[in-house]
Amino acid sequence: MTSGATIPQSSRPWLNATALLIASFVAVAALSLQVRAGSEVVAVAFPPWWSAQHAMLAAASADAALVRTTAISSLLVVRPGEHDGSARLREAGAWLIIDPQAVSACFAK
Repeated sequence: MTSGATIPQSSRPWLNATALLIASFVAVAALSLQVRAGSEVVAVAFPPWWSAQHAMLAAASADAALVRTTAISSLLVVRPGEHDGSARLREAGAWLIIDPQAVSACFAK
């Protein structure tokens, strides 16, 4: 190594730390919000611009029974139908299907 060589430094040292923070947050959220196997009730997140009526109609079209609403109109707690309930909810427009206990404290109405 020559004595005059320098190691190039990033012009944005905070960028790596921010990327690591976001990746960690996403990983923890993905693990904690997973629906447990055999769950009868799930929380369903529809697009945020949907009205409560639109979200309820979409859940009903997927043969899911409404259990309760939340403070966010596009986030519902439902009981999916017997066969392929999660797949039908996704076809009806659901973005996420998550554990209702994980969101109950944050979005209770």
